[in-house]
Amino acid sequence: MKIVNRDKITLVKGISVRTTNAAEMKPETAKIGGLHQRFDQNVSVDYKNGARVYGVYFDYESDATGEFSVLAGADQIESAKVDLEEIKLPAGKYLVFEGRGEMPQAVIQAWGEVWNYFSDQDSAEKRSYTVDFEHYTNADEVDIYIAIK
Repeated sequence: MKIVNRDKITLVKGISVRTTNAAEMKPETAKIGGLHQRFDQNVSVDYKNGARVYGVYFDYESDATGEFSVLAGADQIESAKVDLEEIKLPAGKYLVFEGRGEMPQAVIQAWGEVWNYFSDQDSAEKRSYTVDFEHYTNADEVDIYIAIK
């Protein structure tokens, strides 16, 4: 993991759901996997011109125990069969965790590192619970940006 100070704002368009971490732990109530499938089925991403896919976590009710919204999206869209929402990935200070390997295992493992790091009361960085995001750099690499204070 590394600290990154992003100085640019990135506009991401996609579709979203509202969920909780508790709901995501049970297959019968999990929504994020289905969200990404719905995005893949309904939105054409402009990969040939360098588009990247994102999973954006925002509108936190409180902390890791509260509700939050998740948007599956991309920074360049060719076409969409559904109405798209927009969210801006803000500039700011982030702690970045890397996931490498087969998806979705790589992203699940990287989120495990996020939870382990922030569950330590003595961790050097603290989450701000503003906007966090997964940046899929290619088919088997993801960087998870966690906004920190």
